Amino acid sequence: MKLWLVRHARTDAAPGLCYGATDVCAPAEATRAVARAVASRLPESAALVHSPLRRCAELAHAIAELRPGLAPRADPRIAEMDFGAWEGRPWSSIARAEFDAWTGSFADARAGGHGESTDAFMQRIGAAYDAWRASGQDAVWITHAGVMRAARLLHQGVRRVAHAAQWPAAPIDYGACELIECGQQQTTHGAP
Repeated sequence: MKLWLVRHARTDAAPGLCYGATDVCAPAEATRAVARAVASRLPESAALVHSPLRRCAELAHAIAELRPGLAPRADPRIAEMDFGAWEGRPWSSIARAEFDAWTGSFADARAGGHGESTDAFMQRIGAAYDAWRASGQDAVWITHAGVMRAARLLHQGVRRVAHAAQWPAAPIDYGACELIECGQQQTTHGAP
């Protein structure tokens, strides 16, 4: 069984803006470019699942236009983390004390005061990951960088991230495509 993780195209959001659960768009041409770059790498027998946020839904539909055997289906479990009151604000405007309070209790503190905790986020992604494993079918997730990091951790057997230092910090390019399969993970395509 294989799981392809594809990150949406670069969005219209200003650089440095916190927009996890905010429904920002990606430009149509950027979305089509990512679809062209990854579509031929994806098997038509796979389940094509996408975050319900437009930046992912539009990419899933663009891929399906190129690969008619793939039928997109939304799954809210693979949406990006909800950053609560931080949504729509520049990361640089978030008070250091607020950010430190979140990272200081990384598993349980709610991002942005009333957003999602990392533990709740991991449980949500874990439910989708477990459903994929139980399905016995290859799948493609059109999703977000946070979800891709969570899936990497789940693949390594990590279900709870107690400390912020345990969270994968390496950047994930817009349009990146990663493959997870039995006992291994590899990057198959970077941003176009």
